Amino acid sequence: MKDLFSEDSSNYAKFRPGYPDALFDYLLPLVENKQTAHDCGTGNGQVAINLAEHFNDVYATDISEKQLAEAEQKINVHYSVQAAESTTFESNQFDLITVAQAVHWFNFDQFYKEVNRTLKPGGIIALIGYGLIETAGELNDVINHFYKNIVGPYWDKERDLVDEHYQTIPFPFDEINSPTFKMEYEWTIDQLTGYLGTWSAVKHYKKTLQKDPIEEVLKDFQTNWGEDAIRSFTFPIFLRVGRKLIST
Repeated sequence: MKDLFSEDSSNYAKFRPGYPDALFDYLLPLVENKQTAHDCGTGNGQVAINLAEHFNDVYATDISEKQLAEAEQKINVHYSVQAAESTTFESNQFDLITVAQAVHWFNFDQFYKEVNRTLKPGGIIALIGYGLIETAGELNDVINHFYKNIVGPYWDKERDLVDEHYQTIPFPFDEINSPTFKMEYEWTIDQLTGYLGTWSAVKHYKKTLQKDPIEEVLKDFQTNWGEDAIRSFTFPIFLRVGRKLIST
């Protein structure tokens, strides 16, 4: 798994979007027992904190110690630095394993082997992702131009899997057809540019060209922002949800 998010981890915690209650309202009833959950690639613990309200214990892992340092603490959330593909957990330990906006960085074969080892028979695995931020009007065109044309060449190849809504990745589980969701935010222009600054492609661009690509479109953002200081934005959320086969 690549570690692209230790740098500026505080901004990641500050600007990255969270996940709506509707997502958990859908996911949690699929889990028969709620003793233990594993949030893999937890980052700053956004999903883990939500799961902690429903499970006795939540184990949240990431390869970035700096990301984990930004995570909210709860007594039943246990953070540790571990790679997704190789953990110290017991076999058949978890009722639920979640991965939010991270599985595209994993080695699939090794990760799924670890899922099958640590997930209880009949347990649920949920891969959660979200796509490109959307808004109304010409500002949306500016964001798309920034995404595709300015920083587009600097995305890692794994980003294609996000654009494909994880439909092209292997998923060797008894899949459950899942609905789509969305995150909705009211943001200032500083919040928008702060979020864009967390993109891995923006980091690659800065390191390669020694300049900030957001500065290239900031005037266009300002021109197309409109009169209100706050604008509405949405993120489409997609899922791959499955149950571990009893015979696995």
